[in-house]
Amino acid sequence: MTEEPPGPDAPGHLVLGSEVLGAELGERATLVQFSTAFCQPCRATRRTLAEVAAMVPGVGHVEIDAEERLDLVRALGIARTPTVLVLDRAGRVVRRAAGQPRRVDVIAALGRAV
Repeated sequence: MTEEPPGPDAPGHLVLGSEVLGAELGERATLVQFSTAFCQPCRATRRTLAEVAAMVPGVGHVEIDAEERLDLVRALGIARTPTVLVLDRAGRVVRRAAGQPRRVDVIAALGRAV
């Protein structure tokens, strides 16, 4: 999981609510994963994020098909899959990274959100 440079969703600038994501946010934080059907690392990322969300109370996991949500992909400047956004309880992006994450890195990133 490599951290990307700040984009249009730099911390404090963008809020992603349930109406934008099409899913409810977690009570404490939300892991948002942008994936594509042909992406092998996306499958492993899905498992990792689901495991972390199940381990940490109040954390939700939302997976978004990048091909179906090109509007959101463009608005957020998503350049590759998987890309993971960590949202705080209000839906503010507090961390953004591309590539397959390690569980320890996801847990550390959640520390900034909760």
